[in-house]
Amino acid sequence: MGGLSNQLLVVTIFCYVLAMMAYAIEYAFGGRGVVARQAVRQPALVGGGSDISDIPSEAVAAAPSKGARRAGIAAIALMLLGYLAHVGALVTRGIAADRAPWGNMYEFVMMATAVGMTAWLVVMARWSHLRHLGLFVTLVAAILLSVAGMSLYVPVGPLVPALHSYWLVIHVGAASTASGIFLVGFVAAAMHLIRMGYDAGKTRFPYSLGERLPDPAVLERVTFRVHAFAFPIWTFGVISGAIWAEAAWGRYWNWDPKEIWSFIAWVVYACYLHARSTPSISRRVTSWIAVVGWATMLINLFGVNLVANGLHSYAGV
Repeated sequence: MGGLSNQLLVVTIFCYVLAMMAYAIEYAFGGRGVVARQAVRQPALVGGGSDISDIPSEAVAAAPSKGARRAGIAAIALMLLGYLAHVGALVTRGIAADRAPWGNMYEFVMMATAVGMTAWLVVMARWSHLRHLGLFVTLVAAILLSVAGMSLYVPVGPLVPALHSYWLVIHVGAASTASGIFLVGFVAAAMHLIRMGYDAGKTRFPYSLGERLPDPAVLERVTFRVHAFAFPIWTFGVISGAIWAEAAWGRYWNWDPKEIWSFIAWVVYACYLHARSTPSISRRVTSWIAVVGWATMLINLFGVNLVANGLHSYAGV
């Protein structure tokens, strides 16, 4: 089962990368993409004629590329196939270890990205016009899983004695679930900032990607709803961690690096929700706070586990 889990993870990464490439083809060659618009651009008249260098965007959108449409369908199919392999890799890893499959850093990343992809599928089903964001969601998932497979992998084995507790399922399960949902929120927030920059006339990368992105108001609403859903789960994860710390170490708070950065992330996301409910604060600022929140999550996951030494040194790498 452990070997099967490893093979399924390779299939997962392969499918996500192919899905990302198919999304990129649709993104570039779709009816409203840059390539499609340039393909139907007419040369300007010379010698005083009227300028007809641009065909109206409505005309371009009315004749989308069949190849791009097929690429979009293939992207969704590949993403679903990768998701099934992803879930299979987690399940077989759990069966092989005879425990919940999030006992080390490698398994935590697998679990968090699986939750993130689940959240993305829900978002895509709810707001089908946002499916182009799959390019960026699959990009982030493929990168995280590749890092996990190449740098964080540890063979299937038993838990260290300190983790033999039912709180492992409760605390780490809640933390990985919230982390995966925050991943989708980060992508939506980053795309909102890119689209706002594009609408403001910025043409350099990455703002040039904004042409194919949905309306900024839609992206901002999705950002808020995803974070509003994930924040209580993260709060529960922090609280359950404190309860477990008291049972294991005799104190609810030990000023451990993992505890500190978990609380920092909680404060940043609380600031985001507070700023989002304050009319005087612009949506651009709130999206930047959400991006900073995801940065604190990455520091908590990689920086603390790989650099700092503390009571939570269970990364296994």
